[in-house]
Amino acid sequence: MSRWVEETFHPHWRVRLEADEILHEDKTEHQDLVIFKNKTWGTVLMLDGVCQLTTSDEFIYHEMMAHVPLMALDDPKQVLVVGGGDGGVLREVLKHPSVQRAMLCEIDRTVIDTALKYYPEIPGATFDDPRTVVVIADGRKFVAETDERFDAIIVDSSEPIGPSAVLHSHEFFADCKRALKKDGILITQNGLPFLFPEHLSETTRAFASLFDFVAPYFCTQPCYFGGPFALNWASDEDDHLDIGQKRLAKRQKKRGIATKYWTPAVHNAAFALPAYAQGVVEQAIAEAGRGKKKG
Repeated sequence: MSRWVEETFHPHWRVRLEADEILHEDKTEHQDLVIFKNKTWGTVLMLDGVCQLTTSDEFIYHEMMAHVPLMALDDPKQVLVVGGGDGGVLREVLKHPSVQRAMLCEIDRTVIDTALKYYPEIPGATFDDPRTVVVIADGRKFVAETDERFDAIIVDSSEPIGPSAVLHSHEFFADCKRALKKDGILITQNGLPFLFPEHLSETTRAFASLFDFVAPYFCTQPCYFGGPFALNWASDEDDHLDIGQKRLAKRQKKRGIATKYWTPAVHNAAFALPAYAQGVVEQAIAEAGRGKKKG
């Protein structure tokens, strides 16, 4: 008999997903995790009442986190993913043949083990790739202490609440900048700006105080109920944001990268924000008094 699992993230409305089969459930003092099967969404992971991923649409988020920064770089070699223990972003990063090493810093090994057990189609062979380096550590501490320098740092964290809040802080982003190469790109997620504009505002303000160029971009993630999903981009190199569709298409063909969501046209269009979000971004940048919004 099926059961309905309710998403409780939103204070004034609810969404419920039908669980045809419960694969795993863990209720502790610190978290409420449930993994289940759904006829529309495939395998669903919900943590503390928030939909984290589904095997049906995970490719959207993971492709947009990985290919937007890496397609903008001429020759990305060293990439760091903070969080993202499901392996989805890492899977997309490794599609780029120039990548020599893709480092995943995940605080909890069980996140990786859970993915391999319950939705192995997401990581695929990612963790067996010789270019993959897995570090089980606190991402904030690792970035603050590392002597390595990366072409791109992709922060695949959950919402800025509870333990993940530090991965959205000004101090963490400052450490990320130090760990980037001179023309490196920093990417993080910013949730649903229609419902939670403060998330986009706070990250944009922090980015703009640290980097010369800030460029939030959107994708449509069906399982994140509440409108377009925001990601945020920071770099001191503006040329990365001036790449036309023909050049991107040429890079995609040369690198032999197959995608289900990202295209050269989607890449460029993603940076075109609706007015309500553009206003949030412009105000945050003005408050920071340093960075520039490209475009």
